[in-house]
Amino acid sequence: MFYWVVKAVLAPILRLLFRPWAQGAEYVPRTGPAILASNHLSFSDHFFAPLPLPRKVVFLAKSEYFTGRGIKGLFSKAFFSGMGQIPVDRTGGEASERALATGLRVLAGGQLLGIYPEGTRTPDGRLFRGKTGVARLALEARVPVIPCAMIGGFEFQPPGKFTPQFKIRPGVKFGKPLDFSRYYGMENDGLVLRAVTDEIIYEIMKLSGQEYVDEYAAQHKAKKHAEKRAHKHDAAAAAAAAVGADKVATTADEAGAAGVAVAGGASSAEPIDVGPAGPQASDAQSGGAQTASAQTAPTGTAAQSSGAQGTPMGTAAQASGTQGTPTATVDDAAAEAAASGIVGSPAGSGSANGTVVTGADGPAADVEGAAQSASAADEALAEADADPVRANVDETSSAAKAGEA
Repeated sequence: MFYWVVKAVLAPILRLLFRPWAQGAEYVPRTGPAILASNHLSFSDHFFAPLPLPRKVVFLAKSEYFTGRGIKGLFSKAFFSGMGQIPVDRTGGEASERALATGLRVLAGGQLLGIYPEGTRTPDGRLFRGKTGVARLALEARVPVIPCAMIGGFEFQPPGKFTPQFKIRPGVKFGKPLDFSRYYGMENDGLVLRAVTDEIIYEIMKLSGQEYVDEYAAQHKAKKHAEKRAHKHDAAAAAAAAVGADKVATTADEAGAAGVAVAGGASSAEPIDVGPAGPQASDAQSGGAQTASAQTAPTGTAAQSSGAQGTPMGTAAQASGTQGTPTATVDDAAAEAAASGIVGSPAGSGSANGTVVTGADGPAADVEGAAQSASAADEALAEADADPVRANVDETSSAAKAGEA
């Protein structure tokens, strides 16, 4: 009763406001069970599809229409229940089987069952691949299928829009009933179900003039939603990367400025004059706590004569026997000995810091032995230092002989 009351009230209002039109309503049987298979463009399809028909249409509606909360939810549930709509869980599996069982009960009661083979509203106005539930119902209930095409509904009320476009006149077309009696008893054959479903979708496409997409509308929606989320994620990542790049650039600029300041301070320092004393003198002048590399002196050197170990090659150990302490070179000791007259001591003995060092041929032999035991890196320096020492020794020897004469 509620269905007819609502239709009696709404029909004049809808005709006055939107001037809907219909074509082919005579193809719909006035009595007996049948399936009304329609495309799904907008929410308004529930109103304009049954409007021109003289009999009640029971639609399998999504369960969300019956589970809403608040005033809107209560109104939606009361309206769809009163219109004879049956809630359907679209999660698949057992829920789909229950929906099919509900549809079979409606058809068994001799009613006109409305169904949307696409399973959901079109996301872009095109016609998408049909699900085989409509074929199973038609074969199991052994009833005809009337193709139905809604016209202009997508533009009349686009997805997500509640207010309709008054300049659009929605319409509906009904096609001739489709008889699938040749497939009765084959409702469990997947190929047959697909063939029947595709034939129904094809007839709807001819009536609506829509572009066909061989893809389920639900999958298409999910893919577009995923692409949109990925695009937002990529945009957010790009923005974050740009912010990070700005921070890195700022840090690099600050580090560069600090480096210039440090370089400026370093350039103002006075250069260190290494001088002719060699690496040891440069270490002392630079104030660094560097230790000269110690190598064990070869056999027969002045270092072994004093019992010192680990002294640098070509150096004389201190009289105290301290290990690893670099002292004056033999060249310097010979020079000091020549200046103090020690050169004339027996057997050519030399002195370093008050310690007598005895050699086979006197100071000149000590100088030559030290120069030979020096490393290849210090050889040039030892030879350069040996020349003035020899000259000094020669002069001292000449003076000594002159005195004896």
